[in-house]
Amino acid sequence: MILKDILAISGEPGLFKFIAQGKNAIIVEHLETKKRSSVYGSAKVSSLEDIAIFTDKEDMPLGKVFDLIHEKENGGPTVDLKGGVNTLKSWFEGILPEYSKDKVYPSDIRKVAQWYNILHNLKLLVKEEPEATAETETASVDEKKTTPKPKAE
Repeated sequence: MILKDILAISGEPGLFKFIAQGKNAIIVEHLETKKRSSVYGSAKVSSLEDIAIFTDKEDMPLGKVFDLIHEKENGGPTVDLKGGVNTLKSWFEGILPEYSKDKVYPSDIRKVAQWYNILHNLKLLVKEEPEATAETETASVDEKKTTPKPKAE
């Protein structure tokens, strides 16, 4: 999933979209209410693009986790967030069986599900385009080559 310019601000509910950089703050817009506000340097701001989930092997970016949720839920919303801790854990284990049970807390799982639901409701879950293969890249580079013009004397 493409999560560029989507932010989570510690202590603030919901998700925000980056609008502009000010002198001492950034301007953000709440995704659901469309209300703009300033966020100063003292606030803890995290881009969803930079967040990863701990697994037993290597950390998995949040965008890939959202892709897995999207596949498991067939493009629909996630499990009921008001369900118990065991419901959340078993749902998340069905999506990402190798997640670190020691480092990923139920509150983290609830937050991931909540963020997914917000992005799903606003239709902001955009899949990344698969990377071009080496053959198509070289073909496009060959097409762009031009012969150099002779220098005027």
